[in-house]
Parts: sequence; structure tokens; C-alpha cells
Amino acid sequence: MDLAGDLLAGDVRALARAISLAEDRDPQAAALVARLQGHLGHAHLVGLTGPPGSGKSTLADGLVRVVRAQDRTVAVLAVDPSSPFTGGAVLGDRVRMSRHTLDSGVFIRSMGARGHLGGLAPATREAIHLLDASGRDLVLVETVGVGQSEMEISTICDTTVLVMMPESGDAVQSIKAGIMEIADVFVVNKSDLGGAERTRRLVQDALALARKPGWQPPVILTSAAREDGLDRLWEAIRKHRDHLAESGELRSRRLRRVKQEIVALVAERARKEAESVLEGDSAVARKLAGQNGPVNPYALAGEVLAQVARDGGPG
Repeated sequence: MDLAGDLLAGDVRALARAISLAEDRDPQAAALVARLQGHLGHAHLVGLTGPPGSGKSTLADGLVRVVRAQDRTVAVLAVDPSSPFTGGAVLGDRVRMSRHTLDSGVFIRSMGARGHLGGLAPATREAIHLLDASGRDLVLVETVGVGQSEMEISTICDTTVLVMMPESGDAVQSIKAGIMEIADVFVVNKSDLGGAERTRRLVQDALALARKPGWQPPVILTSAAREDGLDRLWEAIRKHRDHLAESGELRSRRLRRVKQEIVALVAERARKEAESVLEGDSAVARKLAGQNGPVNPYALAGEVLAQVARDGGPG
């Protein structure tokens, strides 16, 4: 079976299997992504982040409806908390967006965060590449919703959407956390509740104080449960993509993303090789085992790096 060929041909089962390989950190996944490099760059990558309870899942569900009405294909990658027993996603994609399950133009996948910080899963980048190569027009990535640490989403997507609730303190917390700098579109969801307009003004005032040349992030009021404001939100996302393309920033962002991915891959490989050196029958491991007094981790880290550089692994 040619997994890459099947995936490029639009085989949903091949896509699901490829993402499973990425989640399992199977070397086949890295090889597959490498083969698909020439087919990447088509999809608009949109990150949806915000605190738990802000309605990200309902918002994503509504956005899928709006985008599909324009005859565009969509993939949703929903990062959920992990089960402490299996490591899998606690929430299921079929429960989350059941009305889209029979639509061949929609692919939905839940991934467990597996303890990874930043609101994403360890295999998020690989999964995005696979979804992009499968020919989807839009890839929507919903973070796990852990709060202020979810900054990583801006490093893997073209457009970052920050979702908040009225009168919940989210706006103030966002300003404190510096999230104002990474969001391209702001959403005050559950606008049918009291205080939505006040929260919108608060965010707009904060944006005005930090105003920079170029794109000015809009603040959109939505009520995802009532499907109100979703067309305005999609229009804002689309306009941001047009701005990125016209200004040349899309290429700059994607170049930065490639650099960050390279650093992440090097760091992951270096960590594994360092663990192999320290756990094996290496000179550094023997030296560490023979230490009776205080251990100098800085000096030993230098020796590990030197050994990895010298022979690529334990020795």
C-alpha cells in the first residue's frame, strides 16, 4: 500500500492512518511528511485558542458550516485533554461535531495533548502537514484550552483567533499574558450574555494602546450556540489571509514556522540521543554513576553534547 499516494488521492482512511502514525511518533510518519513536502502550502491554517468554557468547540462547529456553505473543504484538528490511562483524547470528535460526520468535505480528528505544554499535542505539526497535503482548503486547529500558556498556536498557524467570554476576566488576563501580541482576530463569544459590548471595548482600547503598523486585529462579537456572528468572523479570517498574502507576511510567517520546526526537531532528536548516552554504557554514564559527591550537570551536559557530536550516540 502506498500511503502517500492514497493520502494525496483523498483517501480518508489513509489520512487517518497517517495521523495515527504521527501520534505514535512512528518514524514512518516523518518519512511520509518528507515525501509530501512538494504538496504543502495550499491550506489556510487557522488556530482557535482561548480558555476552557469560552465555546471554542461550538465556534469551530459553526465555522465549519459557514465554510462548507462556500463549497470549501475543511479539516478540524481538535486537541483535547489526555486520558491518564490511555493517553488518548478525553473528548471525541464524533460527539463534538456530529452533524458534519457524513460530509465528505469535512475531516475531524481529536488528538490527546499527552502532557505537551502550549495547548497542542506533540504530533500537531505533522498532522497539519498531512491535512494540508490531503488537499483541504482550511485546517482549523483548536487548542486544549489550558489558559495563558497557549502561545505555541501562533507559531504553527497563519491566523490565530483568540476566543473570550463576556465579563469573565479573560480580556484582562489576555492583556497580562501578552496574548494581545499573538492574536490576529479577537472573538467575544456568548455575546447573548451581559457584558459582551463592554468586553469588546476593553479589548479594543488595549489594542489601540499597542497599535502597530499593518494589520489591525478586529474584535468580533459572536454567539456560536445561536450561530450569530459566524459569517463576520469568517470574513475577518479571510481578510487576514488576504492581508498576509498581499503584504508578503504570509511567506515570512511560514519561513519562521519552518525555522521553528527545524529547531523543535533538532531538540527532540538531541534529547533522545542525550537520554541514550546517559542510560547506556557510555563514558559519561559511567562517570555519572561513579560520582560520590555533588554532580555538576553543566559539565556533564557539555560532555554529553561532545559525545553526541563525535559519534552521534552512546559509546
